[in-house]
Amino acid sequence: MECRQCHTDLDRPGDYCLVCDTANCDAVVAVFERDAATLTMLDGETIVGETTITTVPEVDNTHDDRATVVELRNFAGRVADEIRRKRPETVFAAGERDPLRETRKQLHYEFYRVPDETPVETVRNRRGESALAVVDIPPREKIGGSHSTIIGDRAGRNAISIVADHPHIKKIIPGPIDAGGKGSQSSLRAKITRADHNGNVRMLLRDGSSVQENRLVTTAPDLETGERVRADLNEALEDAELK
Repeated sequence: MECRQCHTDLDRPGDYCLVCDTANCDAVVAVFERDAATLTMLDGETIVGETTITTVPEVDNTHDDRATVVELRNFAGRVADEIRRKRPETVFAAGERDPLRETRKQLHYEFYRVPDETPVETVRNRRGESALAVVDIPPREKIGGSHSTIIGDRAGRNAISIVADHPHIKKIIPGPIDAGGKGSQSSLRAKITRADHNGNVRMLLRDGSSVQENRLVTTAPDLETGERVRADLNEALEDAELK
């Protein structure tokens, strides 16, 4: 493949051109299996290349999972390195959760999970949509409103921090605490509810019998794009074992 700007030969499809500082793709779709990841590079809706990275999962008969952890981290690291070569604006991912989560930890790009069925076509169909605005303010400055207490102690604050760190969250407004429930959960659980027609969502925190509903103001303009933010937030909470 050649650079679209200066026609220099690129080592791999979709690579960023270091000769003329030109990106040759603006998105990467990563589809994970446990032993392989297929990366599809997109420029708008056009597929400009595809790369597959493989690994050999460790089979550990000693019940010591350190080798498996190292193998998974190395596999995800190779995938992350390949994505960095492209310098995309956005990464979309589908498939097996463990390598997907580990790769996400190692990257600093906008990273969205998409449905496992036809992920590339799903992303291509979205490419014509306007990108959501990114909020570039410190997470702690996003929290406001008349209520300041968050239930769940450290776990509750962690859940709020995960949400506040999301680039499409403008403001978090903690709600009152309802302590009259009959919940039996011994640890805090968090869930993002369905978006409203303005694209905003709510986060429900449940800690034992206490429930708190927190309003999340997003940069999404409508229900459909708000649902994309909701799915991404729920994925982040699940990765943190809070959902």
